[in-house]
Amino acid sequence: MRKDIHPEYREVVFQDTSSDFKFITRSTMNSNETITMEDGKTYPVVKVEVSSASHPFYTGKNLFVDTAGRIDKFKQRYKK
Repeated sequence: MRKDIHPEYREVVFQDTSSDFKFITRSTMNSNETITMEDGKTYPVVKVEVSSASHPFYTGKNLFVDTAGRIDKFKQRYKK
């Protein structure tokens, strides 16, 4: 491999902002924020909105969000 063309591949913490679930994995994602985990090591942290801890498919909870009445608009548009 050529040197200095590949991003750094390191351990990173992904934090779910909706459930405060954290997990460590390897990634090339960059972050200016860091977090100290239970093992005492400091890792860069990447915040995500949805993970397996908060996604309805994995949790079994159906969260229904109707933004701006999209369903009502659809029903009115195609009403016969």
